[in-house]
Amino acid sequence: MDRKSKLRRIALAVWITLGAVQGAYAQALPDSGASAGVVAQPGTTTALPATPPAQTGALTPDEAKQSAAGNVAELQQMIRGSDLSELRTTYNGSYGASLLFYGKEMTYYIALFQQKNFWRVIKTQDATRAEMIYKDFARQTLQLSEVEIRRTQLEAQKAFTERMIALSQERANRLQADLTVARQQQNIVTSQQQQTRAEATALAQQKAAAQDQLRAAQRQVRELQRQLESGLPSH
Repeated sequence: MDRKSKLRRIALAVWITLGAVQGAYAQALPDSGASAGVVAQPGTTTALPATPPAQTGALTPDEAKQSAAGNVAELQQMIRGSDLSELRTTYNGSYGASLLFYGKEMTYYIALFQQKNFWRVIKTQDATRAEMIYKDFARQTLQLSEVEIRRTQLEAQKAFTERMIALSQERANRLQADLTVARQQQNIVTSQQQQTRAEATALAQQKAAAQDQLRAAQRQVRELQRQLESGLPSH
């Protein structure tokens, strides 16, 4: 084989190889684009992490599902043991919020309850998130208890007012009884005074009559004395 033929065969082989490479690359481009689209899709294992939720106590959709998925029963079961630690508890009226910690699994339970009955329970391993949810639950207990506390205060005020009315009525009854007695006694005294005045008037009349009788008797005595002594020598 001469030199030209050899060069011609080498060039042909190179051209075939380059064509195969370009075809393979072109075929791979749509697949690469599809893969890039999957990576960009949220919620896949290859996607970048989603932006963290805002630093508030509002529940995420997953936490809301958690709360309805049996966390209440789970926490009630765990409380019967001794592995839970109570980190914080807030009471407002009959409502309360607790932050509990399960050290064996580094898990936090945040509970909202009323009269010792769990209402909502959220479970998380994020300590910062647990604190935020606890603060939100504590704020809810404050709001929820406002009407209850107001009702308690109004009941106390009503009971106090009724007690004061009863005491005032009792005092009024005693004063009325005293006034009745005083009026009765006044009537008795007035009657006695009238009777005494009548008796005094009668006695005065009797005294005047007696004095008249006395004077008459004295005159009679003097007259009789004079008559008796008549004709006797005088001193």
